[in-house]
Amino acid sequence: MKLQNVDPLLSGVVRGLASTWRLDVSGEDVVASLRTSGEPVVFAVWHAFLLAPLWHRRREGITLLVSEHGDGGYLARAAKRWGYEVIRGSSTRGGIKGALGLVRVLQAGGDVALTPDGPTGPPRIPKPGAIAVASRAGAAIVPVGAFASSSWNVGSWDEFSVPKPFSRVRLVYGEPLRPEPGFSPEDQRPIEELALLLEAATAKARF
Repeated sequence: MKLQNVDPLLSGVVRGLASTWRLDVSGEDVVASLRTSGEPVVFAVWHAFLLAPLWHRRREGITLLVSEHGDGGYLARAAKRWGYEVIRGSSTRGGIKGALGLVRVLQAGGDVALTPDGPTGPPRIPKPGAIAVASRAGAAIVPVGAFASSSWNVGSWDEFSVPKPFSRVRLVYGEPLRPEPGFSPEDQRPIEELALLLEAATAKARF
């Protein structure tokens, strides 16, 4: 099953499915504290576990970076129905345009979300985009872990996870990462730190 072959109308089915999930959320105080302080937020989640956080934070006006790759069209349409703003681009296609768009949103006081290992992987290996955007905008990256007690896995490059009806879904918002100004992609340290934080949040979300 390929995501680009899924009819956009399926977003309604996903919405109905998501309404049955039993959400268990931890770390919401991290997000609340950042928003109270006025510090812009970059939500970062592994591509495979995007669906549940996307549902949880719907209608908050968050801006998503969605790939110009074929799979991105479905996600962009679904996200807009759920109240997200969308910028098209990625680290592989339309990267500069997408990154600058996110920086502008953050500098204007908005929050953004992206998948550091998207749009085509390798899975759970971050590219430098999230660090570069946060560094330039002076934003905090909040790592998001997500896991379901029972799920289907779509046959995509990352085995995209779709929680089953009435499953328990655990979301974990980890401690923020604040990249220093002037980040260079040659500096692997903050990229490796982001990977560790995302893995820790994901491990904490597992049942």
